[in-house]
Amino acid sequence: MKKVPIEFKLNGVKRRFEAAPNDTLLEMLRDRLGIKSPKTGCDRGDCGTCTVLLDGRTVRACLVLAPEADGCEIETLENISKKPSPLQKEFSKRNSFQCGFCAPGVVLSATELLRKHKKPTRPEIQEAIAGNLCRCTGYSPIIEAIEAASKK
Repeated sequence: MKKVPIEFKLNGVKRRFEAAPNDTLLEMLRDRLGIKSPKTGCDRGDCGTCTVLLDGRTVRACLVLAPEADGCEIETLENISKKPSPLQKEFSKRNSFQCGFCAPGVVLSATELLRKHKKPTRPEIQEAIAGNLCRCTGYSPIIEAIEAASKK
């Protein structure tokens, strides 16, 4: 299959890449570019573990074709975690994650929310993280951490 050239910004760095038309963004990030925070979970967009920010909006990387990222800015947990944010400190303080399956998706979903709404309500927080399945802690410590971070 003929590959197509794409250009994008990944975690602030301009990149050029050749992708097959049917390569997913998740495959490109993990298998070809070494970005490990978005994970393969369900391959259907249901679990949220492959979440990345594409032009500032959360997307499921397993559902986005790599060529669709041409001209876009992609942000992953690797970029956000360079310096722990108040949000990440609150997650740690409340032991919001145990196995880490949901952590990248939740952190990115909460980051998008807090960038748009400095003081979100509890229902807004619940809506923002709704597409991320947590297998360990339930959602209470996650929601509490986001609420606490929004007050700082």
